Formats: sequence, structure tokens, C-alpha cells
Amino acid sequence: MWNLQSTATLVSHFKGDDGRHVLILDRTIFYPQGGGQPADTGFIHIDGLDIKFVVHDVRSKDGIVFHYGVFENLGVGREFESTLEKGKGVSLFVDEPRRRLNSRLHSAGHLLDICLPRIGLGHLEPGKAYHFSDGPWVEYKGVVPQNELQNKQKDLELEANALISVGGKVSADILLYDEAAKLCGGCLPDYVPKESTPRIVRIEDNPGCPCGGTHVVDISDIIHIKVSQIRSKKGLTKVYYNVESAESAVK
Repeated sequence: MWNLQSTATLVSHFKGDDGRHVLILDRTIFYPQGGGQPADTGFIHIDGLDIKFVVHDVRSKDGIVFHYGVFENLGVGREFESTLEKGKGVSLFVDEPRRRLNSRLHSAGHLLDICLPRIGLGHLEPGKAYHFSDGPWVEYKGVVPQNELQNKQKDLELEANALISVGGKVSADILLYDEAAKLCGGCLPDYVPKESTPRIVRIEDNPGCPCGGTHVVDISDIIHIKVSQIRSKKGLTKVYYNVESAESAVK
């Protein structure tokens, strides 16, 4: 879950419609945006050339990962297109602070799922999520009475941070469909094909869920969760949260 440097081979290079350069590799450690989590950033060094490709965005389509960015160290009028032939070796470097924050936010969202039944909200069913740093939230099917929202907000934050203080291993395993279903409470969401081998993320022995995102190794790495608000209307409940440093949590 924490692979920040690796090597790969260049498959193709081209310019997108927006003018950005795009690299396609035979393999990658860069996480493409998806599953409610933003993409990794970082840079790619072209072997044998004093050229750095700064990765600004990563997207996946039809099983192909597109690395979007710009080249540095080109110099004035320097021609390099002909040197970027297929088969060229490259070295990959993921931005660690961004990966770490994204992983903490994503794991925090999963932890909130686990905490809900512990505070009497087990009827809420996980739905969509947004694990971006500019305002993360997790959404559930089901509602919470308006007169309970404030107390449940406090209870949820206390429960999550109590678990963080104890710690617990986060695991990610690719499993056969039936085995994955057993670890996810007996069934998987309809969007998971029955012939697939889904990646299941679990916190300790709690029920898991299909997830392709990056996560912390242990929930103690989340450090602290702040639940800022719970909204419940039109059959849905949305929990707004964020992660804080140890220093911020004690202020």
C-alpha cells in the first residue's frame, strides 16, 4: 500500500487535446483518480536523459493509465520527441506527502463506516464518498432523526478516535468473488461482476468492502478524525469529516 518508487517501461507518449503531455507505461505505481480519491502526483525520470516529467494528474480508461504532465529541463529549442521511443526505461517517484494525506483521508472514511453500528446507526448503508482534502465526506442510505444529529456527531468522532488510539491493521487482498463476499458481510455491491476477483480492504477483523484506493498500514496513522457535521435528508445521510495532525487535535 506504500510503494512510492519503482521502474517501468515507456509504451507511448503523445500530446492531449488540452496541450498536456501524456505518458503511458507498461506498469505504474501512480494512483489514478477514482473511487472518491484524487490522483497521485510526482515525477517520472526518463532513463539516460536529463529530463523530468512532472505528473500533474493520472486517469484510467479501459484499463489504460494515462499520466498527464509537463517536461522539465528541456532547454530552449531542445528536441526530445525522437528520444522518447517505445521501450525506454523510466523511474517513477510518487509525491509522498500527498499520497500519505490521501491515504489517511480514505482510510478515515472506511473507519467511519465501521463506527456507525457502534453508535446505534447500523441501519445506514454506505454509498458514495469524497475523500478529497478540500472537504471530504461519506454518504449513506438511510436517515438520522434531526434531534439526534448533534449527539451522533460527537459520538461518532469519539468512537473513531478511540479506535485510532488503539490502532488496527489495514489489509488489502485480491480475492475470488465468493470469498470476498464472505468478508464483506455476505454480499458485494451490484457493480462488482460475479466473475471478478475484487480487491477487499479491511480494518482488523471488521467487515471489508471492495476498494481500489490507497490506505494507511494501520489506523493509528490516521492520527485524528474531526467530524464536522452530519446532515440527513431525503433518505440520505452525509457525514463531513477531516483528518488532523496530533498537534492540531490538542489545540
